[in-house]
Amino acid sequence: MNFELTEEQESVKSMLRRFVDKEIIPNMREWDRQGHFEPSVLKKLADLQLMGVCIPEEYGGAGMDYNTLAIVCEELERGDTAYRTAVSVHTGLNSMTLLQWGTEEQKWKYLVPQAQGEKIGAFGLTEPNAGSDVAAMNTTAVLTGDHYILNGSKTWISLCDVADHFLIFAKTDPGLAHKGISAFVVERTFEGVETKAIKGKLGIRAGNTGEVFLSDVKVPVANRIGEEGEGFKIAMSALDNGRFTVAAGAVGLISASLEASLKYCHERQTFGTEIGRHQLVQQMIAKMSANLEISRLLVFKAGWLKNKGIRNTKETSLAKWIACNAAFEAANDAVQIHGANGYSDEFPVERYLRNSKAPVIYEGTREIHTIMQGEYALGYREDKPLRKNLPAWPFEKTSVH
Repeated sequence: MNFELTEEQESVKSMLRRFVDKEIIPNMREWDRQGHFEPSVLKKLADLQLMGVCIPEEYGGAGMDYNTLAIVCEELERGDTAYRTAVSVHTGLNSMTLLQWGTEEQKWKYLVPQAQGEKIGAFGLTEPNAGSDVAAMNTTAVLTGDHYILNGSKTWISLCDVADHFLIFAKTDPGLAHKGISAFVVERTFEGVETKAIKGKLGIRAGNTGEVFLSDVKVPVANRIGEEGEGFKIAMSALDNGRFTVAAGAVGLISASLEASLKYCHERQTFGTEIGRHQLVQQMIAKMSANLEISRLLVFKAGWLKNKGIRNTKETSLAKWIACNAAFEAANDAVQIHGANGYSDEFPVERYLRNSKAPVIYEGTREIHTIMQGEYALGYREDKPLRKNLPAWPFEKTSVH
């Protein structure tokens, strides 16, 4: 592995850092207070070709590698988790799944406008009674002629009121548990689709999160992704991509917590000296610094495997588990370093702490990832080849159009 960023990656990192400093950070306190998601940020990211950063150029993307996607997520989370989440869901969970599993017709109809940022994609797996236990989902899809009729609801759906396309998972054969799940692209304009935002969240208050309701929604057979019964495999492969972006975002949150803490350590004095001179403060700073390096390396290893087209469920799970835990600890320590000031939104670290809690829950709780890593180590879990793999980078043209 080469640990140096390429010239292109350095350019993207610098460009996005300037963007975040100008477009996001100055507005975040008010957006967070108001619970306001600003859609124009996504339009500006699209103008920078970052809504399809790792989608091949032939499908409207920028054609960059998967670690460049990680860099984008890291820098966005330095601004706020809400906008990293938007890219995680739109690109990681939805667009990369279409790239891996979609037909040419589906890619041209849905992936191309998403990669260009003209349309926004969301991901609908979680239900009120089905989170980690995916097989417990109640949403159904009944084949009727050339359509499926979908009924059910999804919850904790990021971009619920913003998305144009939803990647929805439903049971086509409820008697087969997880083997009876299938995946569908559902357009917001389909009759019977309704959404409602969730208010009163602990963190990511500036993010649009909510519920999706499906009432006798007619979805063409042509909108089924993969074969009937492949939905669970498709969902798990999508989570490999989503978890990768969440882990990368966690690196950004550690970085933001460290930056804020270093600044405060030099500005604040107690007992006649900068608080950074105190050893217990240095201990917290040292832990943040170490976890930043560890987490970034774990993310880049998973991205390196993605670039090679190698399945990386184990490595991505490890990166997500370690980086998200480290981000929570870093934000918590950053508040401690700021003392009473850390309890006020006059400083960003209280928002970092609130935002850091969600990623240790969604896309696989830390407990689920702990079990996964234990099972890998004991030999109880083994990753089997998938029917379709995420394309390796550099991308080769495969389109017949």
